[in-house]
Amino acid sequence: MTATPTHSFSRLAKAALFGGLFFVGATQSIAQAPTTITVQVNKPVAPVPKNMFGLFFEDINFAADGGLYPELVKNKSFETDDKLIGWKAIKGGSALTEYIVLSEQPISKSNTHYLRLTARTNSPDAGLTNEGFRGMGVKQGEDYNFSVYARRGPGSISGLTVTLEDEKGQALAQTKVGGLTNEWKQYTGVLRPSATSGKAHLKITVEGAGTADLDVVSVFPKDTWMKRPNGLRTDLVQLLKDMKPGFLRFPGGCIVEGRTLAQRYQWKETIGDVNSRASLINRWNTEFTHRYTPDYYQSFGLGFFEYFQLAEDLGAEPLPILNIGMACQFNSAEQAPLSATTPGGPSAVVTGAEAHNHADDIDLDTFIQDALDLVEFANGPVTSPWGAKRAAMGHPAPFNLKMIGAGNEQWGPQYIERYKPFVKALKAKYPNIQLVASSGPDPGDERFKFATAQFRELKADLIDEHYYAKPEWFRQNVGRYDNYPRTGPKIFAGEYAAQSVAIASPKTRIPGIAPFLRLHL
Repeated sequence: MTATPTHSFSRLAKAALFGGLFFVGATQSIAQAPTTITVQVNKPVAPVPKNMFGLFFEDINFAADGGLYPELVKNKSFETDDKLIGWKAIKGGSALTEYIVLSEQPISKSNTHYLRLTARTNSPDAGLTNEGFRGMGVKQGEDYNFSVYARRGPGSISGLTVTLEDEKGQALAQTKVGGLTNEWKQYTGVLRPSATSGKAHLKITVEGAGTADLDVVSVFPKDTWMKRPNGLRTDLVQLLKDMKPGFLRFPGGCIVEGRTLAQRYQWKETIGDVNSRASLINRWNTEFTHRYTPDYYQSFGLGFFEYFQLAEDLGAEPLPILNIGMACQFNSAEQAPLSATTPGGPSAVVTGAEAHNHADDIDLDTFIQDALDLVEFANGPVTSPWGAKRAAMGHPAPFNLKMIGAGNEQWGPQYIERYKPFVKALKAKYPNIQLVASSGPDPGDERFKFATAQFRELKADLIDEHYYAKPEWFRQNVGRYDNYPRTGPKIFAGEYAAQSVAIASPKTRIPGIAPFLRLHL
């Protein structure tokens, strides 16, 4: 067959071609005379940029911990508010007289909690189990690296027995560590399951009687993407790579904002030694009664360095989203005061902020400096302070950051007055960095209209539009961009989902990893 540069499609065929995306029906076209559309494939009207299509990642529905990040132990460092989430004492055992989370003489200043076990007698029941993330998925014959920091207290405890068990309590793999001393030391071993299980759990018991302290308990698959020690799940990264995304938007989403500013995502807390990264409550843990997940915390084993590395592995441009001094406006609506040098003064604190302490009296300058430091971390030379931190983590070459999201899904005059100095400072030091501005949570309400008008006047680089609506809305808005101006800000479709009821209802689909579009108009 010889290909020709000209193809014709009837209206019916065109409807079928796009029906999967916009739900365009073909019923009406059947009753009409077909219309011929001629497409000259050798004469494209405009080139399609590589980053037209990309991915958005947010730690929701265990997308990071328990998902893309393959650590199997939940609450491995005992740093969550409820301390022993994920852990249970072995049932029926009376040898274990105490298990408690303490903070005296921890392994580091940033990892301040650890678990103390006290056993009355030497017994195979003197210990605890960890459930993992709704169970631990392990494969027969695969190696899993076990590690733990431990020290011995009073008594005769000499070591630990570490076992992977299936949901019936049958042993799948076992290793022992010994030689405990009265100083913190890391101990390692390898677990190789004899069978595959999707609901395995970890069992740790002490050998001897007395007291032992444990911290940073880890079971990590040896088979990771690119064979990295703190690598990601090979199968999931391959699926993402096969999608050939042009960009990767991370780490959210409302994760960026936090319910309060104190619970916001702080990228500087997610880099460096994995064992020293403090965990944080995941804002999605108790947000919805029908998706109540009180044990949902972020370990930040998947942090900003790993996100940048993932984008590079996917061949995608990194698009980090940064907090702009505003907590989620659907929650506390807390806002950091404007800095003393900002027009409007430091007293510009509005809705919801009076109920909080402004996250230890930080102001907008803190958030601006975080953004400036992020660019240096991503692109700076190894001789710069933050470029040196990147190099120390194993990546001396820059990540070639080009875009930053200025906030996630904020709206109103308070957002605009924080956006202006944020952008001014970024552009003054890094004029080539593009900023993505938020138009709010609804693509047509008064908040959207206000933001769009403001950002067109400010000549923003890109405006982020989010769409969560019924399928009919998407069908009705097929021509949404036909009348948009072809000059000024470009459009970034940062989040969208078709849903039959309302946002975040029990019938709503909430993605963890989803495809999104960047529209060049």
